[in-house]
Amino acid sequence: MDVLKLYQEAGAYHEGHFLLASGRHSPKFLQSTTLLQHPHLTEQVGQALAQKLADAGFTADFIIGPAMGGVVLAYEVARHLHTRAIFAEKDGQGGMKIREAFSIGEGETFIAVEDVLTTGGSVLKAVLAAEKAGGQCAAIACIVDRRTQDGPLSGYPLVSLTRLVFDTYPPDAVPTWLAEIPLQEI
Repeated sequence: MDVLKLYQEAGAYHEGHFLLASGRHSPKFLQSTTLLQHPHLTEQVGQALAQKLADAGFTADFIIGPAMGGVVLAYEVARHLHTRAIFAEKDGQGGMKIREAFSIGEGETFIAVEDVLTTGGSVLKAVLAAEKAGGQCAAIACIVDRRTQDGPLSGYPLVSLTRLVFDTYPPDAVPTWLAEIPLQEI
């Protein structure tokens, strides 16, 4: 599966000047919500990710995604793996929590999914919330891994459909050519 081509065809690949959630600036951006609004594309991505997880030997009692971006993807991957899907939501204190309607049994295994990993911060919050509730993380999976280093996800097995590393810059080191392009906040 050519993931970048899929994003391009969906109109979900953008070039310009973007302020990412991480606070860094980038000339390229993948808008997964644009891609995942199309059920036939979401099905393709979910099936491919589920297959890659299965081929790597990963199984789980449930799939979890961080709200909001990981909800649809968690559902679709879970559907193809024939298990249940849940999500973690913001707890108002900088972390995430598991909604009371979802139950996690002590020792249940899970796979955490995310659309695009830039730093891994959001999916890690979902993982920590599920672990706090008694779950054990079998793996983390994503459509696109943009990370340049393992960072906070070190120690967790990771499966991705593709790895695309776009240049990013801290706010105090944005190159002149990029600074001349109007900034779009994501």
